[in-house]
Amino acid sequence: MVYTELVGAKYFVYFFMSKIISIVNQKGGVGKTTTALNLGAYLAYLGKHVLLVDIDPQANATSGLGIDHKNLEHGIYDAIIGQKPIYEIIKYTIQDYYQVAPATISLAGAGIELVELSDREFRLFEILKTIRDEYDYIIIDGPPSLGLLTINSLVAADEVLIPIQSEYFALEGLGQLLNTISLVQNNLKPELSIMGAVITMFDKRNRLSDSVMNELYQYFPNKVFRTVIPRNVKLAEAPSFGRSILFYDPKSKGGRAYEKLAKELIDLEKQY
Repeated sequence: MVYTELVGAKYFVYFFMSKIISIVNQKGGVGKTTTALNLGAYLAYLGKHVLLVDIDPQANATSGLGIDHKNLEHGIYDAIIGQKPIYEIIKYTIQDYYQVAPATISLAGAGIELVELSDREFRLFEILKTIRDEYDYIIIDGPPSLGLLTINSLVAADEVLIPIQSEYFALEGLGQLLNTISLVQNNLKPELSIMGAVITMFDKRNRLSDSVMNELYQYFPNKVFRTVIPRNVKLAEAPSFGRSILFYDPKSKGGRAYEKLAKELIDLEKQY
């Protein structure tokens, strides 16, 4: 897609390739889904066409955008196993430029069913490549595990974004995740790259948060986003109202942080 920007008296033209980003961390409670749905909301707010793909059987991203997953007849599960084309299961949200491929309760058994299917690691890749040119960003919210659904989310992606909670056991299991990413790069998707890590649930009053940040810089030199997501009550409340933080409380610390993260991500893409 082509975008123009007026700076002073000059127009700058950007040629923007669609990007598929998988947000992964097998450790639960790190702000993975919060990051997926709110980053998507602010990218759409900034004029990008965004699709959020929810392949977490808990369907929190789906319900967090106001869609009752329990009453959906079809979802991303049906597309993955080949029962429905993906464009038939995509739903609109209340926000312009922002759509979601929802999760349903059927997704809970997908990990087992995929084992029997041919090209099981490439199922999500194959369905997303049919629609990727319709979006600027496709954001995949994967499950908190390292099973076949997560493998599918990595194979389908161009880049991986890893949310890291700034607490004591935050880096526990990170080595296992990085090893899984490396295995995917070596055996299934050589061009997969790590976009970086984003620090979530940061509490500046906690000295431990600074320690986690310092360790994280050692894991990801030059790949830690400058934007830090604070621990914020409004971020926790918003999904229960079926809203992103943009539509719940954009002036909150959490809202401002995710807007800043979206802008940083867009600026990063302009460098390539």
